[in-house]
Amino acid sequence: MRLLFPLLVMAGSVMSAPVFALDAPASPPASQPLKNFVTSVEKDGSITFRLYAPAAKAVSVTLGSRDPITMQRDDDGTWSAKTEVLKPNLYEYYFNIDGFRSIDPGTNAPKPQRQVNTSLILVPGSILDIRNVPHGDLRLVTLHSKALDSERQMYVYTPPGYTDSSKPLPVLYLYHGFGDTVGSWVLQGRAPQILDNLLADKKIEPMIVVIPDTETDVPNAIAENFPAADRRANFYPANAEAADRELIEDLIPYMKKHYRVQNETSGRAVAGLSQGGYQALVSGLSHLDTFGWVATFSGVSTTTVPNKTVDAVLNEPEKINKALHNFTVTVGSKDQVVGKDVAGLKATLDDKKIKHEYHEYPDLQHEMDVWRPSLVAFLEEVFKK
Repeated sequence: MRLLFPLLVMAGSVMSAPVFALDAPASPPASQPLKNFVTSVEKDGSITFRLYAPAAKAVSVTLGSRDPITMQRDDDGTWSAKTEVLKPNLYEYYFNIDGFRSIDPGTNAPKPQRQVNTSLILVPGSILDIRNVPHGDLRLVTLHSKALDSERQMYVYTPPGYTDSSKPLPVLYLYHGFGDTVGSWVLQGRAPQILDNLLADKKIEPMIVVIPDTETDVPNAIAENFPAADRRANFYPANAEAADRELIEDLIPYMKKHYRVQNETSGRAVAGLSQGGYQALVSGLSHLDTFGWVATFSGVSTTTVPNKTVDAVLNEPEKINKALHNFTVTVGSKDQVVGKDVAGLKATLDDKKIKHEYHEYPDLQHEMDVWRPSLVAFLEEVFKK
């Protein structure tokens, strides 16, 4: 089908409008099975990337932080490239089509983001798999936040066997990173699968996990309104303050009202990655009478985003050491995004003799290969007294 812009008629005269001919995108030939045109994981654990784009001049695929892989065009217009055998994991990738960054239109797994530009693909064989074990329930809860005066959503995971008559369980509040969505820890972090599998292996305590939306979208903290260079100075502080109010005034009371949860400090934890790590730091240290466990995975810190309350508490090491059962800090050794933040926080903790667990993941950057293992390790520690 070809679409033409019509002529414009104005005041009895004819004005020619630009004419653009737009051809409909080509579809894969109906004579062949669809599997010939879409990305797939092979039996040996390699990935064959495929993209049907007969009009494209050059196509490449970027897998994680690797260098782009040049794809080759077949006679039928399908571009393809095959990787080596990969270790079991959930991978990120995207296509570069004549300079345009694109998700994979041949799969159903876009990365959860506020601006979607990446796809996900699972090579099976790890703790991220859906295994034949008892499964917990995952609910998407919508509630009105009085603190933010808006309708908000969060995921709530309850372990296998949880019922309204179950004994009260501890709760972990788990925050995602900048640019992600409330679904990021679920779909990309694979938190439900990790929890199910660790529980089946009896490596963690039964718990409820709440996954809020780290982005508050209050008028003075809408991420899209700030240039990236201004994010730490303007967006992060305002958003963290708003998310903290929502957590304390709305989310924790909601969980007390609707679920059987432990009400003591030792039964409540807060953790997060990147921007969510900053949120865990702000909320965890600002409310030592509320949280007994705090974890920041590759988190922004007060080294670059000051917070008066947190900085004041960091000057009371005995108070932190008495209140927290565990204070975890992790980072990839090659993290260029928050390396300065984590180094500054660790230096403060060491200098003030604040008890903490620190783990650096060698040769890794600002990525899920740091955050998923960080979550696993923290889950194996939390709520064990």
